[in-house]
Amino acid sequence: MWQPFLGPEAIADGRLTRGQLRWNNTAILPRVYAPNDAKPTVYTNAVAAWLHTGRKGIIAGRVAASLHGAKWVDASTPVEIITTHTRRRSGIIVHEERIADDEITHVNGLPVTAVARTALDLGRHLPRGAAVAHLDALSRATGVTADDALSLIDRYRGARGVRRARTALDLMDGGAQSHEETRVRLILIDAGLPRPRTQIRVSDGRDEAFLDMGYDEPMVGLDYDGLHHSEDRRQYVYDIGRDAFVERQGWIDIHVVKEHSRAYILHRVYEAFARRGWNPPKSARGS
Repeated sequence: MWQPFLGPEAIADGRLTRGQLRWNNTAILPRVYAPNDAKPTVYTNAVAAWLHTGRKGIIAGRVAASLHGAKWVDASTPVEIITTHTRRRSGIIVHEERIADDEITHVNGLPVTAVARTALDLGRHLPRGAAVAHLDALSRATGVTADDALSLIDRYRGARGVRRARTALDLMDGGAQSHEETRVRLILIDAGLPRPRTQIRVSDGRDEAFLDMGYDEPMVGLDYDGLHHSEDRRQYVYDIGRDAFVERQGWIDIHVVKEHSRAYILHRVYEAFARRGWNPPKSARGS
């Protein structure tokens, strides 16, 4: 696997001549090069940003989450890095912040914010919806909890975004399997409904299925269906049998797709509640 490298170092140690550096490689940042035909990845972008800081920066934010195993981060995502001030560069976001030694770990040789600090920074620096989506993915990949991240807040009282982080961390749920599932869950919560339980197991003692989220008392569930549910024939056939099984166990399962609006999703949820004669408990709304 290729990695970005510092051009002057490659020349100094004899790996490349100046001509080879110029002809066969492209400068992706000042002094940082990659082979002409190299395709960037989240990891190689992180390496390039780290080299650009003179190997002094610490990878943070969404890219750190990806390096810890979180999904839904791609190579177009800017690299957030904690370091001293450098000139603004495309694709790099510099945070000049304090960080303790126990908040730093290493992933494939790169200094990266530890999982708890990564979670705290996601909550601090991203808008709520994006923060919760990335926190869900990080929690699913690592098992990090809100308490893990909140334990660091006393170190950074008064720091920018701490109040916002508390809100996002409180909503984190590792049961979400995609950003769209997070979006649907937040629609329910923001409407004042009780927080749905995620990854609900439905079983008859022999077979089982899992609902993305739902409410146990009225037995109303929701599943987000991505494109593969309609474009993959085997998945489509499987879903028919699965839906019949879930219905036999007494559940109303509401299928949501990307095109469904907030109003339409809530209309169907309230309609299902009405069919069951269930009123969400007021004391639990939004809790």
